[in-house]
Amino acid sequence: MNFKLKNIPSQKGRIAIVTGANNGIGFETTLAMAQYGYKVIMGCRNQEKADKAKAELIRKFPEADLDVILLDLSDLASVKKFAKEFRERYTKLDVLINNAGILVYSGKKNKAGVELQFATNHLGHFLLTSLLFDMIPDKPSSRIVALSSLAHKGAKIHFDDLSCEKAEENDAAYGQSKLANLMFADELNRRLKDSGRQIIALAVHPGGSDSGLFDEMPKVTYYTFKILSPLILNSNSAAAKPSLFAALSPEIKGGEYLGPQGFQEFRGKVGFAKRTDYSKRKDVAEELWELSEEMTDSTFL
Repeated sequence: MNFKLKNIPSQKGRIAIVTGANNGIGFETTLAMAQYGYKVIMGCRNQEKADKAKAELIRKFPEADLDVILLDLSDLASVKKFAKEFRERYTKLDVLINNAGILVYSGKKNKAGVELQFATNHLGHFLLTSLLFDMIPDKPSSRIVALSSLAHKGAKIHFDDLSCEKAEENDAAYGQSKLANLMFADELNRRLKDSGRQIIALAVHPGGSDSGLFDEMPKVTYYTFKILSPLILNSNSAAAKPSLFAALSPEIKGGEYLGPQGFQEFRGKVGFAKRTDYSKRKDVAEELWELSEEMTDSTFL
């Protein structure tokens, strides 16, 4: 890819949403988008943490134009409330970066009894995209970006066991949720093109990064990870670059999957990322879309 982030002209007058904007990759993505001139709406679960992050972002970039709207992606009622508040305040949405994600090892479920990672990482973003879709201008510069992960590579969608209770791997549910992010972006982009729209959807992964996702690791694993992370992982600012390329590059056509190009895709310059054959299956993506519509009671495209 020949695109350089430094070549982006001012994006003044454009509006973006970044979910999970108060820490990690979301924080750095929000900062960069604000520096390019975007009005950035920070979709955050906790008001105190969001306000603290907003203050820090303004300290780093005093011209930042930011707004906080509370958003708990695990709770569909909260997603609907966020969408309602956004619609009351704004008339369009140019870029939606579905960044927020959680990683848990404890078999947690949301209020509706849905496995928490699938509910938060995928279903909440599916519903959010659905509820705001009609506000997105129909042009190639309009982007819907989904954050997947290297964890998608060992995953499949367990349609008959969404909680992954029968799976042998401890991280099966997380991998499933990040695979769902990737396949949702694919299917969304296909449907956009089939309907003749110019809006672009695509997925990215940040490589390896210590973005706060790993707090529930067993302590020995966690501290080992902390010691090694500076040697093998991206900084959060570097991990945000695939999202920024996806949101801003005029070279993007739709349906791409971007990520770091270095060793094991942990870090390095942004390019086209590797993905599994399973993740390319159109039949699985279509079934996932239909399931998502059913579980969120929401239909679009």
